[in-house]
Amino acid sequence: MTRRLLMTTSGLMLLMSSGGAMAGMEEAREFLDAEIGDMSSLSREEQEAEMQWFVDAAEPFQGMNIRVVSETITTHEYESKVLAPAFTAITGIQITHDLIGEGDVVEKLQTQMQSGENIYDAYINDSDLIGTHWRYQQVRNLTDWMENEGADVTNPDLDIDDFIGKSFTTAPDGKLYQLPDQQFANLYWFRYDWFNDPDIKAEFEDEYGYELGVPVNWSAYEDIAEFFTGREIDGQQVYGHMDYGKKDPSLGWRFTDAWLSMAGNGDKGIPNGVPVDEWGIRVDENSRPVGSCVARGGDTNGPAAVYSIEKYLEWMEAYAPPEAQGMTFSESGPVPAQGNVAQQIFWYTAFTADMVKDGLPVVNEDGTPKWRMAPSPHGVYWQDGMKLGYQDAGAWTLMKSTPEERAKAAWLYAQFVTSKTVDVKKSHVGLTFIRESSIQHDSFTDRAPELGGLVEFYRSPARVQWTPTGTNVPDYPKLAQLWWQAIGDASSGAKTAQEAMDSLCAEQEQVLSRLERAGVQGDIGPALAEEHDIEYWNAQAVEAGNLAPQLKIENEKEEPITINYDELVKSWNDS
Repeated sequence: MTRRLLMTTSGLMLLMSSGGAMAGMEEAREFLDAEIGDMSSLSREEQEAEMQWFVDAAEPFQGMNIRVVSETITTHEYESKVLAPAFTAITGIQITHDLIGEGDVVEKLQTQMQSGENIYDAYINDSDLIGTHWRYQQVRNLTDWMENEGADVTNPDLDIDDFIGKSFTTAPDGKLYQLPDQQFANLYWFRYDWFNDPDIKAEFEDEYGYELGVPVNWSAYEDIAEFFTGREIDGQQVYGHMDYGKKDPSLGWRFTDAWLSMAGNGDKGIPNGVPVDEWGIRVDENSRPVGSCVARGGDTNGPAAVYSIEKYLEWMEAYAPPEAQGMTFSESGPVPAQGNVAQQIFWYTAFTADMVKDGLPVVNEDGTPKWRMAPSPHGVYWQDGMKLGYQDAGAWTLMKSTPEERAKAAWLYAQFVTSKTVDVKKSHVGLTFIRESSIQHDSFTDRAPELGGLVEFYRSPARVQWTPTGTNVPDYPKLAQLWWQAIGDASSGAKTAQEAMDSLCAEQEQVLSRLERAGVQGDIGPALAEEHDIEYWNAQAVEAGNLAPQLKIENEKEEPITINYDELVKSWNDS
């Protein structure tokens, strides 16, 4: 499968570099022959019909030079190097698709918001900014855009309902502000071969009194981490846990990406807790942020949040390789592939492609992985109905400061790279699913055994509990940068977990207060609540049928629970 994908992509690159200057259906058919074939949820006839629509819709914009930007991941590299040249050949619209760091994308976006200068004609930025975009109203509302100004350049077969992440990019006003382009989740990763070794299983059960399996809760994860750490397997010392702890911006993502919600911070609600989300930010009935600290009804420094930080620090110290403490996100990602880690509670599926390469210690000779991914275990404060993990959703965003004709041309490209014609193939390259029709495609049924549970997870009912940051966060760029510094203080030992979260929630409220005073977000901007003790806010939550902030649970080591991985997957298939 992988070699075939590479061969067709290489063939297309040659085709595009040697093709004629004229745009149209001849170029579209060459693209379909060289790159797509049967790797599409559409028939060849339907593919050609969709390409004909793009050719016709793009005619008024031929010769324009359009610039778009995204972070550098495999999916976007494919778009930039393969799909952008194909789109140019088919439509005559010149596309420059820049690839830069995730933080740089946000910085460019912020600059365009603040200056009004049209830096890029479209952005693929995380849907974590949905609360920002909705409140500042500096991006085009796609629901209205598609029906009005952008109607002549909106594909009638775009099929918004086929996008599995549309709830992530929809604001409380019911409008779609961004179009998903790629998604990946953080899940639990483990050595399936070790967990099914009869001797290891027997030894674990003898020591802990229950069966080794996928941990359902943090208590079981902790036991498994302890069991494997220091053990010798396949001639090397192994560790029961992997993470990273360097004081670096990526440390902030480690926590805003739903670590607190996995512990049980915030309220019930899918895709995000209401009225308190997984960042610990509370909103009122009009979606106005009213606080982050427990004193204002928030949960950023509540017992569940502090527990989540303490477990992170404890497990890093006791069960992870010593070098993990000094690693960043990108440095720690490849470590489990080296073969000396038994499990990782917080592992991004974006690393899947790098974990299934031939010759790795974690790959069998037949190309199947020795590992699997599964739903993440939850902490002692977590309850049914809460989100359980994070899903990154990079999504197309059109700024209002972009001139209309340029926005229209960019919107055509955005729809092309997310179209049903190309999405199955793009999903095979990047493994970042956005469409239900691609997830269910027969080619992924065939490839599933090579991908360690990725396909099974995305086809499962559990998928809906993995969601990005929600709309409670009113200014993602300003607030997100506070996290890595606060958590870094806890990670380095400069502050206790409680002190770090107290500091973080206070800093978040300073930002909320400044936004409130400035009034720049109007009647959906922050309006800070009066301060009371945690008992007051907990009583209010209980009376309203909510959770946050929860009171401290004295015994945070609950009864450990595990589940057999194969039985778990079977239960998904039966549901």
